[in-house]
Amino acid sequence: MFSWLGKQGGGRERGGGSDVVQTVTGGLRDLYLRKLLPLEEHYRFHEFHSPALEEADFENKPMVLLVGQYSTGKTTFIRYLLEQDFPGMRIGPEPTTDSFIAVMYGESEGSIPGNALVVDPKKPFRKLSRFGNAFLNRFMCSQLPNQVLKSISIIDSPGILSGEKQRISRGYDFCQVLQWFAERVDRIILLFDAHKLDISDEFSEAIKSFRGQDDKIRVVLNKADQVDTQQLMRVYGALMWSLGKVINTPEVLRVYIGSFWAHPLRNTENRRLFEAEAQDLFKDIQSLPQKAAVRKLNDLIKRARLAKVHAYIISYLKKEMPSVFGKENKKKELISRLPEIYIQLQREYHISAGDFPEVKKMQELLEACDFTKFHSLKPKLIEAVDNMLANKIASLMSLIRQEESNMPTEIVRGGAFDGTMAGPFGHGYGEGAKEGADEDEWVVARDKPAYDEIFYTLSPINGKISGISAKKEMVTSKLPNSVLGKIWKLADCDGDGMLDDEEFALAKHLIKIKLDGYEIPGTLPSHLVPPSHRKPFQTTE
Repeated sequence: MFSWLGKQGGGRERGGGSDVVQTVTGGLRDLYLRKLLPLEEHYRFHEFHSPALEEADFENKPMVLLVGQYSTGKTTFIRYLLEQDFPGMRIGPEPTTDSFIAVMYGESEGSIPGNALVVDPKKPFRKLSRFGNAFLNRFMCSQLPNQVLKSISIIDSPGILSGEKQRISRGYDFCQVLQWFAERVDRIILLFDAHKLDISDEFSEAIKSFRGQDDKIRVVLNKADQVDTQQLMRVYGALMWSLGKVINTPEVLRVYIGSFWAHPLRNTENRRLFEAEAQDLFKDIQSLPQKAAVRKLNDLIKRARLAKVHAYIISYLKKEMPSVFGKENKKKELISRLPEIYIQLQREYHISAGDFPEVKKMQELLEACDFTKFHSLKPKLIEAVDNMLANKIASLMSLIRQEESNMPTEIVRGGAFDGTMAGPFGHGYGEGAKEGADEDEWVVARDKPAYDEIFYTLSPINGKISGISAKKEMVTSKLPNSVLGKIWKLADCDGDGMLDDEEFALAKHLIKIKLDGYEIPGTLPSHLVPPSHRKPFQTTE
């Protein structure tokens, strides 16, 4: 249930901050081994839920899992982020990706087959060996020296089939594999095609396997440039309706709309929307390394809560078993009564219903167990985990805050991410308050003649209008006072409580920026300072 950053970014080369990173990672590993693992082993947690964690689980970089039906653009999305091909990549309108491909950083380009991958102690995939050769023959690691992969790893999954095709057995439990990855990744991206919104039975089961990982899920509506604005509204509504039937959460999932490939847009009327959505998605992915330490902690807490509940269930079943006769009948009775047992344990130990595992799955797993070999409740093991949650976690949280404050912000760089950071093609360049930043002429001067006409109707005295006069004109914009107050503060450059013609023109320009849907800057950019106020303004700075 982990998605670690660990020591990613380098050990000692990060200076004093590296000690904090190693302390957090080492602290989590130590807590798991000393406090949580004994409880898991005593009550056979690994047979029912998730395998024991290993060193690589703690040291791994953040991972992003891509899931979607065939031909929704999963592999193309990876190619778009990396801006280069990777070993094993196949793109086409038919179901091309028939394997799970872990795209990771490597000094040289190459691929590692699944059977070799699961015996590598440096990779976090050793526990996947339990899914057998049918899966391992469809699993590989693609390594290449790419800047993006220095910060994150990406997992490409097979295209999910629809209709009759989905009934063909894959030879392994596809949803169980997805669940294994979902518990360990930092982000799950569900991709949909604007022309392929139906959620097949297999896709529905795949999404349901992400139960308990809702905070990691993001949705991408890809190939949105292939429809016009009116169609896009209908497509978006249909997608939300389809998702609402599968994902049972009151919160609305974040859906990113765009066309994620390096080709010309077929329909450009929504270009600005697509750019804004891509920027938001990039920011979300870029923040994963920075948030990885918190993700580690969060996953450890989730795992600990589940392990505690599991211990209560197993110990209760053990307590209810007869010592001599009627064991098999009692076992069947207890399995059938499992929903009632859940309610009883919730009341007895004050546990939330959301912490309990799925009833049907638990009943199926219990069928193959000998209840007489279960252990009774051992309070010391429970107390150790309670102590970890109540005290140890808090100290690690303070270390994480220290790490965030002492170390430079770490984000994903390279590939498509660099294309959105700077230069004229960066998101928002030359728009809103940034308009005119690279021009010699004062950008407000373009509309100043129109603003001057209004200015002189307000009866200026000695070339300036009072705050009362300015307010009468500014409130006609219908913007709230909180916004107009901020605009006044920016426009009154000399702070004399009055506006000259240039300051008034600036105020009108800032109002126009807000009405056009852009944000007002916190401080006035140098290119917006009125020419007659530039020298004194810069001196006071």
